[in-house]
Amino acid sequence: MTELYDVAAIGNAIVDVIAPATDEFLVQQAMDKGSMMLVDETRSAAIYAAMAPGVEASGGSAGNTIAGIASFGGKAAFLGKVAGDQLGKVFTHDMRAIGAHFDTPPLLNGKATAVSMINVTPDGERTMSTFLGASTEFTSEDIDPAVIEAAKIVYLEGYLFDAEAARKAFAKAAGLARASGRMIAITLSDGFVVDRHREALLGFLETQVDLVFANDTEVTSLFQTTDFDAAVAALCSKVKIAAVTKGAQGSVVAAGGETFAVPAYPVEKVVDTTGAGDQYAAGFMFGLATGRPLNVCGQLGSLAASEVISHYGPRPLVNLKDLAATKGL
Repeated sequence: MTELYDVAAIGNAIVDVIAPATDEFLVQQAMDKGSMMLVDETRSAAIYAAMAPGVEASGGSAGNTIAGIASFGGKAAFLGKVAGDQLGKVFTHDMRAIGAHFDTPPLLNGKATAVSMINVTPDGERTMSTFLGASTEFTSEDIDPAVIEAAKIVYLEGYLFDAEAARKAFAKAAGLARASGRMIAITLSDGFVVDRHREALLGFLETQVDLVFANDTEVTSLFQTTDFDAAVAALCSKVKIAAVTKGAQGSVVAAGGETFAVPAYPVEKVVDTTGAGDQYAAGFMFGLATGRPLNVCGQLGSLAASEVISHYGPRPLVNLKDLAATKGL
């Protein structure tokens, strides 16, 4: 089949509300700094009422990555569930406006579109309280075989492991991708996701996945060790490519017995780390889909991450294709 997309991603379709916060506010709201907590609609509304004024933007981890792919000039598709409400219409418009294919039928007469309340402390750390809403209603029936089979890389968002129906959708997508000779990638998303689904994730990685994105917390949690190098080696024993970020220390890319240390691009001021991992994945997969060497893929990922942490919001505010050109990438 002709390849139409560089990346097709499956993830939670979420609208983000991002606002500055103090550490004291997090304590008052019983939030674990730097974590992603799942909340119900009532709790979500209460947090929203208590938050400082903020900005609203279409988000969701995989959706952010697709926005990055598009900014690099790549062809991308997104599969995820929104409701037929106002926020759902905003999300749909935003995805299509960046040039991404998004045609998943909306949920009617059910849960509202998902929303994530993101409180950002002065050090740039983000703490998320997420009402998953309609995004949890994504099922295997929402998998479009034509989209999966036409993508060079099929990218799965680890957050979806919290919904059993979505895990079945993952399995269907992986089967279609494997049968078409496509690469399957996944992001582990969050240390708490790893803690909740460690055994299921390990089994899925070993049998279905080619490329894994993780940060240092997630990879060490996955293998229940404090030894970062040992965790990366263990991950490499299960998949073809491991791309593991370490914040300001950059990232490590490992594959086929080779390991590349990729430095982080300097940032004058870290404003908001929301979306850093999502944009790293965007740069890396864009590089991979367009035939770049793995170390250059890592550099593209680091460049995209450096752009997004320099401002509020999880999606790039400048054209990443142009930015990459200025760096000779």
